[in-house]
Amino acid sequence: MFHILKQGFNSFFKTDKHIASLAVLRIAFGGVMFVSVIRFLLKGWVKAFYITPKFHFNFYGFDWVKPMDALGMYTLFAVLITASILITIGLFYRVAAITFFLGFTYVELLDKTTYLNHYYLISIMAFLMIWVPANRYFSVDVLLRPRLAVTHVPAWVINIFKLQLLLVYFFAGVSKLTYDWLLAAMPLKIWLPASSHLPVIGGLLTQLWVAYVFSWFGALFDLVIGFLLLIPKTRKPAYVLVVIFHVVTACFFKIGMFPYIMILITVIFFSEKTHLKIIGFVKRLLFISPDHQPQKTTYQPAAPHLVFWILLVHFSLQLLLPFRYLLYPGKLYWTEEGYRFSWRVMLMEKGGSAFFHVKDPATGKRTEIINAQYLTNFQETQMATQPDMILQYAHFLAQQYQKKGIKNPIITAESYVTLNGSGSRLYIDTTVNLANEQESFSHKKWIIPFNEKQQ
Repeated sequence: MFHILKQGFNSFFKTDKHIASLAVLRIAFGGVMFVSVIRFLLKGWVKAFYITPKFHFNFYGFDWVKPMDALGMYTLFAVLITASILITIGLFYRVAAITFFLGFTYVELLDKTTYLNHYYLISIMAFLMIWVPANRYFSVDVLLRPRLAVTHVPAWVINIFKLQLLLVYFFAGVSKLTYDWLLAAMPLKIWLPASSHLPVIGGLLTQLWVAYVFSWFGALFDLVIGFLLLIPKTRKPAYVLVVIFHVVTACFFKIGMFPYIMILITVIFFSEKTHLKIIGFVKRLLFISPDHQPQKTTYQPAAPHLVFWILLVHFSLQLLLPFRYLLYPGKLYWTEEGYRFSWRVMLMEKGGSAFFHVKDPATGKRTEIINAQYLTNFQETQMATQPDMILQYAHFLAQQYQKKGIKNPIITAESYVTLNGSGSRLYIDTTVNLANEQESFSHKKWIIPFNEKQQ
């Protein structure tokens, strides 16, 4: 047993692997980030999400992260575009990777109404790219400084990306092992009929059995696809499934760049032989003559122990965060406590509305808030079904009315939410003064528990 474990350890960490795999990942990641950032700009989301709003829903502990003015935000996105190009071509790579990670993560932290799993994945991938020598092969850095070139890297340099993607898929599958997803076919039973206008298959999408097929296949796909990609004999058909699965989800659901990101970065699972062919193909497109067979040189990190501990902490968090919901009582998709950063993808249909009232304790005067005075439509929609945002908004309202001369204003919320077609029901205890409730990692007792029997 010890011998087997030692072999596995050496295979994951120490075995030399050709660096071509890392170069292909660098090009794929940088290229898709370039398209993603350009798309974000063209959609007008910089203005809609970060410039227009009067108030931003920060993540807990990141209240100090504030948006810049319009010039600053557009300049930042120009920097992100530049960094993505530099990552793709491998020029000033390390600086570009750090810049992209910090810039993109800053944007992500500005307002959690825009939180998406694939934004979180992008930050993680950018973070991991910082610690690997992805510019040491087929890059402008090597062209300018040939001494940087290496042909091989320790296996961990490539395997950390495989492990990360394996965890993403696997936890996405585990999160689908619920009554709603498997036995009620929710929320696909609601979503699929919305695509009934599609030619040929549109009629099928209204059939109940199709929702169950999609639900069960989706769970099985996520649970096993990462392992199938690791096995050489099943890798090619598994990758075909990856492409089909993500293209289908892109056609049926509005989930942005996520399908294309996954299709491109899962190429890392292929063998070095495949990646060398990809590099050769790109060279022919660019009219670059093939290299002669260089002497084998292996990259060694400058501070291996530091990198080891950083990656150990990172992957420990990746393993623990998806299970933190177990620390909270109640239905996860109702309370959403422990929901984010856990690879729970497209698992619920949730909607609602929230009405806020401010009461002056001195006079007893009660005023209903017009949310549109402070929030965009998108922010209001997202806030109405997420307790931590409701609390943040209540604190913001308390501050606003304190400025108007009301001492210790009482803020209450009346929120009605529907989850996976369950019917609208009261979400927040209307008697609680939210201005006195403090944000923390503890359970929010003022969330009214979800009653399965209530319709």
